[in-house]
Amino acid sequence: MTGWGETAWRGAGRRALRFRTIPLLCAAAALVAATPARREPEAVGRPKIRAVTAFLHLDRARYGEQVQSALDFLDRAKSAFQKEGYVVETIRITTQPFPDYTRDLPAEQALAFLRAYDALAAKDGFDASIGPAMRSDADDPHQADLLARALAGAKTLEGSVIIGGEDGIHWKSIRAASSVIRYLEANTAHSQGNFNFTASSLVPSGTPFYPASYFTGQGRQFALALESANTVAQALDSAASADQAEQALRTSLGVHARSIERVAEALAKETGWDYGGIDLSPAPLKTISIAGAIEGYLHAPMGSSGTMTAAALITRALRSIPVKQAGYSGLMLPVLEDSVLAERWSEGRLSMDSLLAYSAVCGTGLDTIPLPGNVTEQELGRILADVASLSTKWHKPLAARLLPVAGKKPGERTEFSDPFLVNARIQPLR
Repeated sequence: MTGWGETAWRGAGRRALRFRTIPLLCAAAALVAATPARREPEAVGRPKIRAVTAFLHLDRARYGEQVQSALDFLDRAKSAFQKEGYVVETIRITTQPFPDYTRDLPAEQALAFLRAYDALAAKDGFDASIGPAMRSDADDPHQADLLARALAGAKTLEGSVIIGGEDGIHWKSIRAASSVIRYLEANTAHSQGNFNFTASSLVPSGTPFYPASYFTGQGRQFALALESANTVAQALDSAASADQAEQALRTSLGVHARSIERVAEALAKETGWDYGGIDLSPAPLKTISIAGAIEGYLHAPMGSSGTMTAAALITRALRSIPVKQAGYSGLMLPVLEDSVLAERWSEGRLSMDSLLAYSAVCGTGLDTIPLPGNVTEQELGRILADVASLSTKWHKPLAARLLPVAGKKPGERTEFSDPFLVNARIQPLR
C-alpha cells in the first residue's frame, strides 16, 4: 500500500471495530479534498478496494477452522492487491443464511452462537455477514426476530431479510423486516443498528457489498467491491459530452478493473479459492463523493434535471467493462455515506421518490435514509414494498437500508457516531 499507512482503529464507533488494518480514513479524505486539481491522474483516479469478501458454507462444528482458513486467504489477497498499488480497506467473511446453521438450536443457544461468532470477528478484525433471516415467505419469521436481537448487541455482524425475488414480492418478509427496523431503532445507540441491516430484493448470492451479502454455494469463493467515486469524478470532469463521459469512465475504470481482476485470477489459481467477480459499483466515502462527481458533470445540484441521465450513463459504463461482474454493479447513492448526498437530502432536493426513480436506471435502491423516530411499521412496510415492487418489475437487485431515529422529528438532525456516517436533517414522510 502506498501513501497514508495503516493502523488498527478500534475506538469510536461500532463499525470501527471491523477492520483488521484500515487506512486513516479522515486523513485520507482530508488529503483528497485538499489535493490540487492538476495532480497526476494515477494519484487522483485510482480506486480503492472497499472489500475483499470471502464466502463460506459455515459448519458450526468446525467454524473456527474455516474462519482461520479464510483469514489466511484474505491476508494473502490483501497483500497481493496492495503490492499492485491498490489500498484494501476491509476484509470480510460472508456465510450462507444463518438459519441454515442455527435452526436446530433453541433460540437462546442460537443467539449465543451468533454472539460468539461476532466476538470472533471483532477479535480477528473482519466484517461478518450472516446473510438473510428469511429468503421467502415460507420461512419462519421468528428467524427475523433472532436476527434483530443478534444485531442489536453485535460489534460486527450484518444481516438482511429478502423481500422480493423471482417469485415476486414477499409480503410476510416485508412485515418481518419492518419489525427488525423498529427493534434496532429502539435498542441500539443513536438508533444506528439499522446501518447493519437491509431489506433486499433480487440481490444475488456472492454479492461482496454489505449488508445484503450472502452465499448459497459450497464456499471457498471470493469477490471484490470497489470504492471508486474518485475515478468517476475524474472521468466525468474530463468529458465535453455524454458520449465522451461514458467512454472516459469505461476506459479509466476499466483499466483498473482489469488490473485488479488479473491479480484476483492469479490468486484463484494459486490458492484454489474461486474468483466470483467484482462489484463495480462506485461506492463513495463521505467527502469522496459520487454526488459531487455527478454535480461536477451536470454543473448543477444533485436532484436537478439531468441527474437520472447521469445515473444511467454511469451504470451503462460500469456494466460495459469486460470483467467478471458481481452484485449490484451500478451507481450507489447512499445518502448518509456521502457528504454531498447528505447535504442535498438536508436541503430537500432529494427524496425517497426521487432516489427510487434513479434506482430504476442504476444501483441499490434506498440506502442509509434517515427517517423520523415515529415512523410506524405500516409506513416502513409501504416504503419496503415500493423497493420490492420496483425490483421485481425491472428484475434488478435493490435494497432498502432505512435509519429511523428514536425521538427525532422532521427538521432535526441525526446524531450518529459511526465514523462512516454523515449526519443530516430528517425530512418528513411524504
